[in-house]
Amino acid sequence: MLWLPLTPSLLRLFAFVGVLSLMFSLESIWPKREWKTPRWKRLSVHSVLSVLNTLLLRFTIATPLLLLTDLLEKRQWGLSHALGLNGWGEIVVTLILFDFFDYWWHRFNHTAPLLWRFHRVHHMDTHVDVTTALRFHAGELLISGVVKMFWVLFWGPSIWGFAIFEAGITGFSEFHHSNIDFPDEVEKVVRAVHMTPRVHASHHTVSLRTRNANYSTIFSVWDRLFHSFQEPNPQEMETIGLEEGRDNYLSFRKVLLAPFVNRAL
Repeated sequence: MLWLPLTPSLLRLFAFVGVLSLMFSLESIWPKREWKTPRWKRLSVHSVLSVLNTLLLRFTIATPLLLLTDLLEKRQWGLSHALGLNGWGEIVVTLILFDFFDYWWHRFNHTAPLLWRFHRVHHMDTHVDVTTALRFHAGELLISGVVKMFWVLFWGPSIWGFAIFEAGITGFSEFHHSNIDFPDEVEKVVRAVHMTPRVHASHHTVSLRTRNANYSTIFSVWDRLFHSFQEPNPQEMETIGLEEGRDNYLSFRKVLLAPFVNRAL
């Protein structure tokens, strides 16, 4: 049997495809909320958007990021090397630290007007399911990629530390956007460590109480540490997404032009 060697790029691809397939299957069997738009249409539009974004990022941000990470690792530059971290210890610290950075970056995307212009494309979705994790404007991803370069320059992660973080962000984003829910007993255990679909769905409501809260991606501790956790409210969660563009939120034109429409939300 021919085995394909695992590379950092393949790791994220496996996480992306594997978790997407798993969560799509689970939400097909045990959906929490009823879909108001045909799933095939949501999957088609969001998949095309994701493919276009991936191709754009491959040649603009993703490859330079990996080359930069590899260079810093070979030159032993960055705080991680100054602290003498290596092996699995470095990978674990990198995962936690970069998830902490990602938490604050997510918060800034909600509070900085320019960043919100791009990030609101994600929140225009009037439903939350695993395909919502594919719905991002290319502008947001490009800006995020540039910001990650500064994280990499500061910390100097190993190539595998950075790859595992990227795979973790990808997989957990798909997990907590999925249209599933846990029994209360299980929910309490899972949310004590990780962001859950129930808590993150509340982040997508019209209500500012929860939309401007519950920012964590992998580890839920950040919201509790920095006082941004809000308990989901079933009544608030009846209306998902922003108030604008609810009739054409799957329009490619709407998605591409939304950051350039002068409307504060």
